Amino acid sequence: MSDWNETTQSGLISAGGGGVSERRAYLIVLAGCNLGDMVELRDRLVLGRGADADIRFDDDGISRRHAVVGLDGDIAFVEDLESRNGTFLNDQKVKRAVLKDGDKIRMGSTTILKFTHQDKLDDAFQRQLFEAALRDGLTRAFNKKYFFDRLANELAYAARHRSELAVIMLDIDFFKQVNDTFGHMAGDHVLSGVARELQSQVRCEDVFARFGGDEFGVICRGVGVTGGAMLAERLRAHVERWAQVYEGTTLRVTASFGVADLKSPGVHDAETLVEAADAALYEAKRSGRNKVASRPGGST
Repeated sequence: MSDWNETTQSGLISAGGGGVSERRAYLIVLAGCNLGDMVELRDRLVLGRGADADIRFDDDGISRRHAVVGLDGDIAFVEDLESRNGTFLNDQKVKRAVLKDGDKIRMGSTTILKFTHQDKLDDAFQRQLFEAALRDGLTRAFNKKYFFDRLANELAYAARHRSELAVIMLDIDFFKQVNDTFGHMAGDHVLSGVARELQSQVRCEDVFARFGGDEFGVICRGVGVTGGAMLAERLRAHVERWAQVYEGTTLRVTASFGVADLKSPGVHDAETLVEAADAALYEAKRSGRNKVASRPGGST
């Protein structure tokens, strides 16, 4: 645990180039529902799940008023507010501790924040860096690399807590015909529009990612194949209802879905879990498309 008497400078000044730039204290969300958010640290900020929190996190493991992060003069600190599951600084449970540059604060089941100092140029660059590293440029869904990074963590969490975990794989039916008939710009319009629709329907703790082309994946924490199939059916219905006008033409598509969980045959790691969901996806396509199929189990 950090020594509260230790000091850290949150208002560092750095000289370089043509002038002097003030470096300010920031919190960066490294994992969880608010991933990539950057908040400048001033005075006291209450972190929690409640409506009165200064920074809200939709994470069931976080208390309504979970912790305070703030500045006491030039000293940055984190203080637990008697939360149900505790506040962890660099994996050590703390009641109150000084923050140093690069420290990581963990709360709840998925939320990790990093304390750091940035100037305004650092701030803009950091935001762009996060976006480029985590997001698909067209759809703003998470990218394939982030999907597998999170899936590895979710597998470890499921094993540790003996909880369920499901993966949904999906792709748009006859998407090549959209490109061939209306052009690739129309195809991009469909991809971004459908991705926004799907993203709005998944839970905050789920991970929605683009694998490439018209294929997407969803990681569903705490959900088995039955719950995953229910979510997939809801997503399928939303895609079926989705429609947008592009250059005077109303574009409509459907999608097929495959679901697998940790109990599906042959699943023992991230790759085989995705492969099982992919195999179920192709079952849905072979059986007529615009359907949900699961492993184990049949069509839904």
